[in-house]
Amino acid sequence: RLLKAIQPIEPVGAIKSSAYFSPGNDCRNKIISLINNAKKNIKICVFTISDNTIVKAIIGAYQRGIDITIISDNDKANDKGSDIDYLSDKGIEVILDRSAHHMHHKFALFDNTILLNGSFNWTRSATTVNQENILVTSEQQLVSDYKNRFHILKSEFTG
Repeated sequence: RLLKAIQPIEPVGAIKSSAYFSPGNDCRNKIISLINNAKKNIKICVFTISDNTIVKAIIGAYQRGIDITIISDNDKANDKGSDIDYLSDKGIEVILDRSAHHMHHKFALFDNTILLNGSFNWTRSATTVNQENILVTSEQQLVSDYKNRFHILKSEFTG
């Protein structure tokens, strides 16, 4: 009983952050969990998407009525196995960069309150063999910074 009394209590609104690493399913599972738990919107800004499990979760969220926008690299969209065109064909808003250089970001925002960022490519090899990572945080300044970057890129690539 005394132990409970002296354990620290986390303040309301405390920043929660966590890290995940691959190879292994931790990164993929966290991405899918965040997609499945989104209530309003998902903003995805990634180099490419070719992991069918993640694609299935994105389509499921879209079918639940979640507003989804994906920004991706125009060159990688043409790669064998890329699911970017498939997601666009399903009705999801997909914006491709208009540059000779790569749009190499790998981040996503969930309900404008959670940021996922890291080296993790949304591909099968990122889960199975690559050394990659993601960081998930609710730190509002970081969420705001990435939300602003997302809107800058969207404007630049649609402008």
